[in-house]
Amino acid sequence: MSLPDGFTDIPPGKLAAIATILERRTPPDDAPFASTGKDDWRFERAERPDLAWYCELLRRVGSNHLWYQRLIQEPEAIAAKIGDPATVIHALFADGKAEGIAELDCTEPARPELVYFGVTPELAGSGAAHFMMERLIAFAFARPIELLWLHTNTNDHPRAMGFYRRAGFVPVRQMLELADDPRLTGLFAPETAPQLPIFPGPGRD
Repeated sequence: MSLPDGFTDIPPGKLAAIATILERRTPPDDAPFASTGKDDWRFERAERPDLAWYCELLRRVGSNHLWYQRLIQEPEAIAAKIGDPATVIHALFADGKAEGIAELDCTEPARPELVYFGVTPELAGSGAAHFMMERLIAFAFARPIELLWLHTNTNDHPRAMGFYRRAGFVPVRQMLELADDPRLTGLFAPETAPQLPIFPGPGRD
């Protein structure tokens, strides 16, 4: 569907964002990691993670940006996805607690997608995301892949685009992303992500 130039009304009750697809095609060099992180930081793979642990971490990392896509699924579907061998999940542990997530979908082994990537608000700006990304890229390109790709959207952290570009990702296309506002469906509390206004439909507060 093509949209006309100019402004287009978004239906009430919907959450709108511009999503940008980015790709990285070059493996990292062999230099040591530039970010050594703090002594209590560990970036480790989570093999077949517990469902409750996974959903709680995803909420703590993504609620401020309304990461709804996985959480709207039924628990059985989430469990099946995170238990799939093609789903590769790493977590950043700080002082023994998971405070970041990096999830790869390797359904297409030569073109893995970085589906989720982020740290909790407490670690934002601490260098933790850079610490994670260096290790995630090294892990991904240790396999025979063509490229690593991801998408970010305008509901994500305002520095997300710059961060990914500095990490070697190149924007390749854009899409309009529309969905029911998850604060109106009860997935998130109404006060979540106050930087994103809510536009309820008729008869809804």
